[in-house]
Amino acid sequence: MKLAIQHETVYRYTEPVQYSMQLLRLTPQSDSGQQVLGWQLTLPAPASAGRDGYGNVEHLLGLAGRHQEIRLLAAGIVETGPRDAPRHTARSPLPFLRSTPLTQADGALRSFAARYRDHVGRHGGPALSDLMADLLDRMPYTPGATDSTTTAAQGFALGAGVCQDHAHAFVAACRTLGVPARYVSGYLYTEHDHHIASHAWAEAWCRDGWHGYDVSNACRPDERYVRLAVGLDYLEAGPVRGLRRGGGAETMDSHARVSLAAQHEQSQ
Repeated sequence: MKLAIQHETVYRYTEPVQYSMQLLRLTPQSDSGQQVLGWQLTLPAPASAGRDGYGNVEHLLGLAGRHQEIRLLAAGIVETGPRDAPRHTARSPLPFLRSTPLTQADGALRSFAARYRDHVGRHGGPALSDLMADLLDRMPYTPGATDSTTTAAQGFALGAGVCQDHAHAFVAACRTLGVPARYVSGYLYTEHDHHIASHAWAEAWCRDGWHGYDVSNACRPDERYVRLAVGLDYLEAGPVRGLRRGGGAETMDSHARVSLAAQHEQSQ
């Protein structure tokens, strides 16, 4: 599947910003499940590129001087294939057993995961699919019920959330079972225009490699998915993270569109 992606993020401020710094994880990379055919970042100033400890492509954007808007545009074409086989990596999965404030399991979440301990021990990945389905039953997809600071324990207690909350809760449950798990940011193609194409899901290490789990859609990621970055949680894998001096109140608008490349070319 050849997918065309356009992702625009705009920050606006009520007062002039004196200085801002943005860490961008907006560049996918080619691997066994996807090939990046072309990708471009359009930014208000040059940014330095590098890779973090997980291998994610990062760009550091610094803006000096007074400004009240930051506009970031990522666009390109990625060809994806079947995701039936697990993803392999030379890096050890063991660092993904660490908890973070966003993925720390409380007693309720640990008790929920414990019900699957023997099942996961015997069957591995298929058992985690059962855990995923149960988790969605307990946390139905509910836009507006949480925000970017909601933790896995809080979302689970609330019984509601969006893809970020589902990924955090799934990751937290896996780690309590001794299964390395990580947060994944990326894009999802659907035929529904109302769907938010910027997406998040989880991956768990099950004996032979990394297996994906999308709790929000109760499915295993396939060729409709494009991976941007991985990390212990949203803060380590989210597309944009920044800091600033000044600016007053901030508003952020972000819109991502994923379409079939042939349709995208016809619309140009």
